[in-house]
Amino acid sequence: MEFSNLTIIRHPLVLHKLTLLRDRRTPTKIFKELVDEIATLMAYEATKDLGVEPRGVDTPLEHTTGHHISGKKLTLVPILRAGLGMVEGVLRLVPSARVGHIGLYRDHETLQPVDYYFKIPGDAAERDFFLLDPMLATGGSAVAAVSSLKRTGATRIRFLCLVAAPEGVQKLLDSHPDVQVYAASLDRELNSVGYILPGLGDAGDRLFGTR
Repeated sequence: MEFSNLTIIRHPLVLHKLTLLRDRRTPTKIFKELVDEIATLMAYEATKDLGVEPRGVDTPLEHTTGHHISGKKLTLVPILRAGLGMVEGVLRLVPSARVGHIGLYRDHETLQPVDYYFKIPGDAAERDFFLLDPMLATGGSAVAAVSSLKRTGATRIRFLCLVAAPEGVQKLLDSHPDVQVYAASLDRELNSVGYILPGLGDAGDRLFGTR
């Protein structure tokens, strides 16, 4: 199954760490560390086509020309609460990035997103946004988060997740075909209550030790 909006990151370290992440026996502390580490590795892939421009630099021996990321400002936007687990991993790679927050939760009966918090930098049109959420399941929260960002003027948005279901990828493609999804795995399907199979359980509960 292929989607034009999906990039699957198949680095051996990502594959290895994702398997540990899926294991039901992995304790909360290790689960957090794995999410953090995978986010860093994924960010390396997701930022590889950012534009650069020349910049002069004085080395200890002479003046030369290097590069820096051009123009656009990076902003990380975790979808609360599970997306928080990915923030530090990405910041480790791009420490100058700003961090916004979108509060969405999924109603377990209707499976529809409920919006309760939204805070991002004011100059949205000038920024590259990385939406962060470990799971892309039904796609409802992802679509709602992207729509909220676009209403502020954002035009360059990427979505980073650990595991995705085909249903969620398709929904995001249908609603926002300009948003590229980066995932460590495209899993098989959703079950009857909207959980990804084989998945890794409820990422928020496993990150924060709640049930």
